Amino acid sequence: MQDTKVIPPGIELIEAPSVWEQGYSGDGIVIAVLDTGCDSDHFELKDQIVDGYNFTTDDNGDRTVFEDYNGHGTHVCGTICAAENDAGVIGVAPKAKLLVLKVLSGQGFGDTKWVTDGVRYATNWRGEHGERVRVISMSLGGREDSPELHQAIQEAIQQDILVVCAAGNEGDGNDETDEYAYPGAYPEVVQVGSVNLQEEMSRFSNTNCKIDLVAPGEEILSTYLNNEFAVLSGTSMAAPHISGAVALIIEQSEKEFDRSLSEAELYAQLIKRTVSLNYSRRFQGNGMLKLVSSLVTAKMEHKITSTK
Repeated sequence: MQDTKVIPPGIELIEAPSVWEQGYSGDGIVIAVLDTGCDSDHFELKDQIVDGYNFTTDDNGDRTVFEDYNGHGTHVCGTICAAENDAGVIGVAPKAKLLVLKVLSGQGFGDTKWVTDGVRYATNWRGEHGERVRVISMSLGGREDSPELHQAIQEAIQQDILVVCAAGNEGDGNDETDEYAYPGAYPEVVQVGSVNLQEEMSRFSNTNCKIDLVAPGEEILSTYLNNEFAVLSGTSMAAPHISGAVALIIEQSEKEFDRSLSEAELYAQLIKRTVSLNYSRRFQGNGMLKLVSSLVTAKMEHKITSTK
């Protein structure tokens, strides 16, 4: 697998390659990934990591060691920004940068306080050249509604950070029943549901009235431990497609508008790039992310309405 050079099918499906062709690959956009850490020696990721911090008890609580002993975080990081090279895979935004915040242990579990502290750390983080986090990506969730976590997320959003969260995998395939996982269910975040590579809703994907959009989350190929690659499924795999896509949107939109965009403006730009899959909104929210063809359709619709 190490010798293959692949654009994973999910990344093709959201039309990231068409955005690369326009000259945008998320250059320098910092994305904070709150997860099980990251394999910092992985050849696809080692040059993407700008900083990191460990909030867990792994490695005896050494704050400087944010290694991944699970694989989940490394997989998420690869979907976001695995490097463009002649081997392995490529991420949605191959020139974006990672702030790796380890808030889940090697067993894949974490304390809500670790996650809350991770969100606050991401909000306050500054790079050596004054860089700030633009996107927080969380492929995690629990049934506990934590006011402290909710407040930390609200503070991040007030600093114009877009917060992307997996919807959760407790779905039963019935959009008339609600499944909520936090932080995904908070109204302020971008809650991402999952579809398969045929753009059919994933049975496991949580459904509720706060879903914002969907992305590929089944049979997702990405980076894994020990310089390897793996295929995983879950809304955890859908969310990083959106996180990486937001880096592309930031780069493209801020060049177009010639200024920094607010969180609300970024959200509007993201939702503008969705296409309905003819499922209920409780399943798909605004629809499936399509970075390029959605805009063409919107322009055509605008033309039709404006000539009446």
